[in-house]
Amino acid sequence: MTGHSMLHEPKRYVDIPFPERARISWPNAARIAVWVVPNIEFYELDPPTGPVRPPWGRPVPDTLAYSLRDYGNRVGVWRVFETLDRHDIRASVSLNAAVCDHLPDVVNACLDRDWELFAHGIYNTRWIYGMDERQVRALIRDSVDTIHTFSGVPVRGWLSPAVSSTEDFLDLLPEFGIDYAIDMVHDDQPTPICVREGRLISLPYSSEINDIRVMGMRGYTPASWAQMLKDAFDRLYLEGEESGTVFCIPLHPYIVGQPHRIAALDDVLTHIKKREHVWFATGSEIADHYYRTSYPAALAPCGDLSQ
Repeated sequence: MTGHSMLHEPKRYVDIPFPERARISWPNAARIAVWVVPNIEFYELDPPTGPVRPPWGRPVPDTLAYSLRDYGNRVGVWRVFETLDRHDIRASVSLNAAVCDHLPDVVNACLDRDWELFAHGIYNTRWIYGMDERQVRALIRDSVDTIHTFSGVPVRGWLSPAVSSTEDFLDLLPEFGIDYAIDMVHDDQPTPICVREGRLISLPYSSEINDIRVMGMRGYTPASWAQMLKDAFDRLYLEGEESGTVFCIPLHPYIVGQPHRIAALDDVLTHIKKREHVWFATGSEIADHYYRTSYPAALAPCGDLSQ
């Protein structure tokens, strides 16, 4: 598959205006599907240099940036566990496969809670930019096989490390049993994705209100971040009366798991739990229901993906 321009000419999904789409109905008359996505990641202190830019912003060893992320796995993630346990919410974990080797207690804590594990590459310091198909296949296979071997459960979902990309990595995901991805943030409902073979959908991932973007990079207060999530939920809940929407809560334990921020997560979940007709689900549960009830009606001709 050489010389094609998949991402230069947007052909991955069909543009159907929101008011013209077939209605999505969630289980038990829910208006909105809510899924919580902790990104549990492993960062290398001295990773190999990538083809685009160095993973760390400062010269290696960047002990400040590395140890901050390590804080998330040592301390912050346990606060996230406690908060979600209190609200009786099962999460869907975007998991670097290396966590299975380096921090098995963290992965076992997820499995003890019956959380879903989906693939997030191997290390979050190794991106897929510039890889050829053979290299991308090897990375996907390693990620999926490592998590499957550790958990005993097939891996269904994918998010690339640092949301890195190649022209055709989406085409390769179905080969490894992946049937939903969250790398694209173009919609508030599941969307069929055009791939060369098999099937794939995109599930909404709330990049704009991601804790790392809002609090870690832009410096907003925890209260401001919480209000953004509540406002987003309220709007999607309103629109979900017409056709089911999806609200994702992306989390990074080294950000939201800080002692001065964790109460904001509790505030958001308390707000959502006050509403009726809300379906708390995992990524696979949302994907299964969408495939079963809405996928055929939403699927449109993709055209020739080899050109």
